[in-house]
Amino acid sequence: MNRCLLAINAGSSTLKFRAFTPDGQTLLARGMVDRFGGKDAALTLADAKGQTLAERALADADHGAALAAVLNGLADQGLEARALVHRVVHGGNRFRQPVRLDDEVRAALDDYIALAPLHQPVSLEVIDAFSRIDARLPQIACFDTAFHATQPEVATRFGIARHWHDEGIRRYGFHGLSYAAIARRLPEVGLARGKVVVCHLGSGASACAIESGQSVAASTGFSAVDGLMMGTRPGYIDPEVVLYWQEHEGMGVKDVRRELYKNSGLLGVSGVSADMRELMASELPAAREAVELFCYRVAREATSLAGAMRGLDGLIFTAGIGEHSAEVRGRVLQQLAWLGFELDHVANLSHARRLTTAGSRLPAYALPTDEEGEMARQAAALL
Repeated sequence: MNRCLLAINAGSSTLKFRAFTPDGQTLLARGMVDRFGGKDAALTLADAKGQTLAERALADADHGAALAAVLNGLADQGLEARALVHRVVHGGNRFRQPVRLDDEVRAALDDYIALAPLHQPVSLEVIDAFSRIDARLPQIACFDTAFHATQPEVATRFGIARHWHDEGIRRYGFHGLSYAAIARRLPEVGLARGKVVVCHLGSGASACAIESGQSVAASTGFSAVDGLMMGTRPGYIDPEVVLYWQEHEGMGVKDVRRELYKNSGLLGVSGVSADMRELMASELPAAREAVELFCYRVAREATSLAGAMRGLDGLIFTAGIGEHSAEVRGRVLQQLAWLGFELDHVANLSHARRLTTAGSRLPAYALPTDEEGEMARQAAALL
């Protein structure tokens, strides 16, 4: 039986996992549990190249049973987990590095549920379920907020009373594991010491200003609903809109949260779908408007983040939409042409790494993110 480091990325309805060598450098297997915790849950396991190794229905399996099935499925392939590493969305001000989970750390993570009410509970439930399966198995938490701990104080503040900031109401930034993975790759494109805007564009979307490999500013703030428009989240919104909903529409906290997290963004604007591929294929004016607004917000945020760095040396697209949608990349770069980006249409359509012409004053690239790989590398260093 070969030992492995198992990276767990839990979402509300999907759990992704990847098995790495104990040093965190080599991918051994990957998989997912779709409809995680649901009555129609299903486990898929593949090798490092994506070739399917096993598929299994997990009818009526709760979270614990589904996670046990993951460990058993890997064991069937000759892989035994040496340790588990989890993506935890919020680490607050306290957790700025990966940490081995013990009773004290696990209890402290409950304090951040209020800061990430839709994401934090899922990660903690998975951690607890694995503890019940095998309490001896080491578990490590890596935090989406940690990469942004290098931001200057001015980038973390809201313009509210000082005591609120001191109590933790501040800008944190998210998608940090994705940005850390991209920061590792900046030397490949000659931007290791540069001022770079990275656009993590997917169902959840954000952008980050990275200077010399460190976070300077980010579009996301107190929560992962802030910043860019996303699949079902609005991004920036005047807080008076929320007060209007409460005062004039009689909406309670749960109603408002549902509107912000589930009914807005691409889905809300289009009335059709939260999937960029479906919107691109649609002829409906509202679908086209949703795509236009998404690209507009990305381009506008990129210029804002360049201002935070007082300069710009390059732009990176990553994540599902950023890596795979030539249309979105092209629209954004054309809106940013005034900054010095000259789009190479052929390269963009062929999904080349470099998206701009050789003569472009500023370069733009598409680089695949690797959140689970970043988690494995961080965990291996800690172990």
